Amino acid sequence: METFELTNYKFYSSRLDMELITTIVDALKEILEEDKKQEQPLFLKVADNFIMDIARKVVQEKKRTFLIGITGESASGKTVFVDNTIEAVVREKKEGIYTVIRCDDYYKDTSKELQEAGSYDALFKTGFSFDTPDAIDLKLMRKHLLALKNLETVVSPKYDFVTCVSDPNGDVKKPAKVILTEGLYVLNEDVRDIMDVKVYVFTPLEVIKERWYKRAVLRGKTGEAADLQFKNVNETAQQYIRPTYQISDCIINGMVDKEYIKVITDKILNKLSEICA
Repeated sequence: METFELTNYKFYSSRLDMELITTIVDALKEILEEDKKQEQPLFLKVADNFIMDIARKVVQEKKRTFLIGITGESASGKTVFVDNTIEAVVREKKEGIYTVIRCDDYYKDTSKELQEAGSYDALFKTGFSFDTPDAIDLKLMRKHLLALKNLETVVSPKYDFVTCVSDPNGDVKKPAKVILTEGLYVLNEDVRDIMDVKVYVFTPLEVIKERWYKRAVLRGKTGEAADLQFKNVNETAQQYIRPTYQISDCIINGMVDKEYIKVITDKILNKLSEICA
């Protein structure tokens, strides 16, 4: 009798799960169809079975921590996407569901090299590059991401883009339902195997270039130093970053208005809350 009841319970639970999953899939597809009609849609491409996988994880893996890796070229809009998604979460008062790990914080300390060279111009002329995976401590970043998935608190480093100093005593990062990690190399082969969702932010090169030069000024790079680094940025993107477009679950539009990111995030969160309530 006990075995029969257990079997029936599993069947009943499985059937309810599938009904809930189907409802979530239909709701998300409806949101994506509305998004397609926009002049600048947020979602440019979604991999086959991606929506089904997300729905299944929401329903069947409720207690699990999800790691979402968001990459794209320098100045493509990764940080803007993450920050505005977070604003939508905070606005809905859904506290404690996210933690952010930024690849930029894991740049290796190169203050000594900068001081020895005397300037950014001189440093770049030696062949030094800030735009390869070797410039970032991906091993430490991977260690911290795995720790967060295992419900452990970590302290991420903090990097100064003007002085090139890496401070190991950066920000405290606490475990959460969703871990968002964004940066140039979060889908690098040394890290991507631990990602549950892989997102690529696509932006046309001419827009990237304009944004990049504006940001370079804030980081103390102008003139020849900026030109040398942007040339390197473009070359390394071709080698290390653009190929990850092919393995991403979802392609996001880096040209989308900030407010629209919040709007569509609201729709998704509200719909999931309504269905799973």
